[in-house]
Amino acid sequence: MHLHEAFSQSWPAFALVAGLLLVGAAAAREGLFAEAGALAARAPGGATALLAALLLVEAAVTAVLNLDTAVVFFTPVLLHAARRRGVPETPFLYGAVFMANSASLLLPGSNLTNLIVLAHEHATGATFAARMWPAWAVAVATTICFLAIVFRRQLRAQGRPFGEHPPFRPRAGTLGVAAAAAAVLVLSKPALPVLALGAAVALLAGLSPRRVFRVANPLLLGGVLAVTVGLGTLARSVGAFGHLLGHAGRWGTAWLGVGAAVVVNNLPAAALLSAHAPTHPRALLLGLDLGPNLAVTGSLSAILWLQVARANGARPSIVRYSLLGAALVPVSLSLALLASAGY
Repeated sequence: MHLHEAFSQSWPAFALVAGLLLVGAAAAREGLFAEAGALAARAPGGATALLAALLLVEAAVTAVLNLDTAVVFFTPVLLHAARRRGVPETPFLYGAVFMANSASLLLPGSNLTNLIVLAHEHATGATFAARMWPAWAVAVATTICFLAIVFRRQLRAQGRPFGEHPPFRPRAGTLGVAAAAAAVLVLSKPALPVLALGAAVALLAGLSPRRVFRVANPLLLGGVLAVTVGLGTLARSVGAFGHLLGHAGRWGTAWLGVGAAVVVNNLPAAALLSAHAPTHPRALLLGLDLGPNLAVTGSLSAILWLQVARANGARPSIVRYSLLGAALVPVSLSLALLASAGY
């Protein structure tokens, strides 16, 4: 009984992200993300303006297509833009992953934890966004300001004009992005429709089976799903975690989410802490979504970021990630909690 309940709560999140990853892969192949990044990079101003423009585009990609999709397909865009402009890439490198986590609050599909924690509510994406957009806007703005301040010396570099215009051929993937966004906004249970959409878009875009397997990564998603279901089953059997959250208050709930995410990853942590409907679900979401900026163990997106960054010639540091996150998370989480006080 407990196993069935845990599985029923968790599987839609993983089905949804698989569909979004397939749509994102097709859109990336058509040049959608490169085009968006190039448009942002041509904005007037120096390196700080370039960073802010690109991170705003990534925030939109994260909100619509999930933070894992944004990290996989937008980290190379940020790195490439910095190199082409001739400015230090470090702020763009860490900005890619911090923004993905920070911007994952807006829609249910933006982060798997949103779907797991709010599985009890069955709210549409529009209702979810109406409640979460103040916290989302604050988290996005805080992340940009934080990076601009911390890396202000590196961002003083003037660089050179960004003159590249990447090829953009909108087809099934680009249409799929719009369709996926509409499905997430309108449907209360978008997982299977978006998964079917992703499969159809991948077929129409001509993605090879090998590419589909690599993008959807069923082994990794399946492994994380198994751990998530296992901890969800345990939480239902024990019940102590529900009692703990019931007496924690909004701020305590958020910080419990941060700690659990860092220790066991935010997806299993979401199943563990929301096996029973939490008293403060949105405070829990803030901790689970923003907390992973404290350590790479906190989210699947950070692990994907490490892989993609290294594959693109960057040298991300796990220690530096946590040092930056130790300053960013308390500020972004506190401001987001204040912005969402009504919920």
